[in-house]
Amino acid sequence: EVQLEESGGGLVQAGGSLRLSCAASGPTFDDYAIGWFRQAPGKEREGVSCISSSDGSTYFADSVKGRFTISTDKAKSTVYLEMNSLKPEDTAVYYCVAWIGSYYRIVCPVEADYWGQGTQVTVSS
Repeated sequence: EVQLEESGGGLVQAGGSLRLSCAASGPTFDDYAIGWFRQAPGKEREGVSCISSSDGSTYFADSVKGRFTISTDKAKSTVYLEMNSLKPEDTAVYYCVAWIGSYYRIVCPVEADYWGQGTQVTVSS
């Protein structure tokens, strides 16, 4: 079974930056997508960003476009979420998620195959 382990969360001031990492272990697949969801207290889970191995497409929620970037290091089986110009409304638990299969023009489906345990990101004003 695929396991996803997040790291890099923490407390940062508004305007600051953080980089989240997600290391995947277990079976490998030729076609997959991987990315990040987040959930703030009292709010629904939101797809933040994801990337597809099938066509290299990426997705970013409107709320993070221009501030967040996603990248992968296949040699390390790791996906990164670089978060810049952080705002208090970015405060949430961030989950690494993975989908197995071919995805084109990825849009971070809510139904994922694997979820990490989550890492807390807190942005102070």
